[in-house]
Amino acid sequence: MVETSARLLRLLSLLQAHREWSGAALAERLGVSARTVRRDVDRLRELGYPVNASPGTGGGYQLGAGAELPPLLLDDEEAVAVAVGLRTAAGQAVEGIGETSVRALAKLEQVLPDRLRRRVAALNAFTVPMLRGPGPGAVDPAVLTELAHLCRDAERLRFEYRGHDGTPSRRTVEPHRLVCSERRWYLVAWDLGREDWRTFRADRISPRPPHGPRFVPREPPAEDLAAYVSRGVSTGAYASHAVIRLLVPREEAAERIEPTTGTLEAEGPDSCLLRTGAASLDVMVVHVMLLGFEFEVLEPAGLLDAVSAAHDRLARSLARAGASGPRTPDGSCRTPATPNGPAAAS
Repeated sequence: MVETSARLLRLLSLLQAHREWSGAALAERLGVSARTVRRDVDRLRELGYPVNASPGTGGGYQLGAGAELPPLLLDDEEAVAVAVGLRTAAGQAVEGIGETSVRALAKLEQVLPDRLRRRVAALNAFTVPMLRGPGPGAVDPAVLTELAHLCRDAERLRFEYRGHDGTPSRRTVEPHRLVCSERRWYLVAWDLGREDWRTFRADRISPRPPHGPRFVPREPPAEDLAAYVSRGVSTGAYASHAVIRLLVPREEAAERIEPTTGTLEAEGPDSCLLRTGAASLDVMVVHVMLLGFEFEVLEPAGLLDAVSAAHDRLARSLARAGASGPRTPDGSCRTPATPNGPAAAS
């Protein structure tokens, strides 16, 4: 009995992970016969899980939405509360919560009956949370859920995309994964028009259904997709690139440097490498100076010239300030105090 219950949970997990499974594929995954799969599907139906079956060679099993909420150990009120909470969490760029919330929300909404979906939609539409305002990368949780479904089901996505300058374009892609940073969501996808992998900001995506057809997922562009996206948005998108040694531990640098600003690589107990990009080398100098860390430029050589030029400019500014003396609030020059009395304003 315990073995059967464990197998039912495994079967349910598989049905939630993909849109459709063939009986043979489920039997192979579970290590049982096709007849046992059919019996287990019937048991899930008896428990209230709406498992649909399509006949024929290309048929299979699919977990659908039923007339009533399946027994998820949640009553209607709890299910609505969880869905609203997940939508709220998905809309906030909280590290470690947003991505998990979208995955959970996609599973929950798949089996929510229509009456509960309407209640969730009403609560979200007419509730104003007193939270910190949305950041520059705020994205509609409904769009995130739609993207997550298409990634899971391996269906082509059609959408309108706004470039950084606001120019719209139509795209058709094979979505692979959603990647979340502290402030923004990104979609990693194979762009059919460009025949290459691309990273899209989710807040600039406006889905244009119908989507599809299904596709066979490609080998991803990198094993570590978070690092892949970080390199693309912090370095690859800019004209000037640099490698800089920061004379602090990587952990300390990471407290100030977000993944969308640059990638960090530990070099030793007291230093790390920053790979970053900027619109120009002059902007790069300002960016690095504002970090507040001691640093050493490794490349490019032109960045050293930009640092030297900034140093000379600051030195001349300090020299002029020293020669003329500090300024009074009205902009006039105050001469330094003398031993015989206070300074006199000119």
